[in-house]
Amino acid sequence: MEIFLDTADIDEIRKYASVIDGVTTNPSLVAAQGGRFSFNDLINEIAAEIPGPISVEAVSHTADEMVEEGRALAGLSPNIVIKLPMTEAGLAATRRLQAEGIPVNVTLIFSANQAFLAAKAGASYASIFVGRLDDIGHDGMQVVEDAVTVMKNYDFPTKVLTASIRHPMHVLRALKAGSQVATIPPNVLAQLYRHPLSDAGLEKFLADWQRMQDGGR
Repeated sequence: MEIFLDTADIDEIRKYASVIDGVTTNPSLVAAQGGRFSFNDLINEIAAEIPGPISVEAVSHTADEMVEEGRALAGLSPNIVIKLPMTEAGLAATRRLQAEGIPVNVTLIFSANQAFLAAKAGASYASIFVGRLDDIGHDGMQVVEDAVTVMKNYDFPTKVLTASIRHPMHVLRALKAGSQVATIPPNVLAQLYRHPLSDAGLEKFLADWQRMQDGGR
């Protein structure tokens, strides 16, 4: 499973560059950088660190506007993926951009049926927002499992992307479901490194090593 880091923070991207395959951004994540970079400079900084896919969200409303904006965004870097919403206009624009060789990540998907339509439109990625589904009492990961089955049944090349991840169990269930990608926020990725037995073992090894340096005292 590929890991995309869900952030526009260049310092976090550099921190986790050894384990991530790509990056996903959205207007809120970009705005959180507080004008530290211009938008174009920020995307160029990210592209310089990560050779893999970088999802950048279009904010237009009509299909024609989305296609025009998508073309402009794709011109920033060869590894840009355009994020478009799960709407009729978004899927129409998806079909047109994919036909031009511009990959699209269809976002804000909340059902396997929606993922199916995104695949029919030619999307490279179908982003299922599991955390938001859980928030309203649904089982978000069941939607991921269903979408993976749909893609396998009909041999769609669209990758199921598990998004809106809130905790490590979402990551584990995405792995078990066969999700090809998970976009993980930095705080959750940091938790994947941690286990109390790892911490205790390392502390003991270091203490034993120091004791040896002190002559066994």
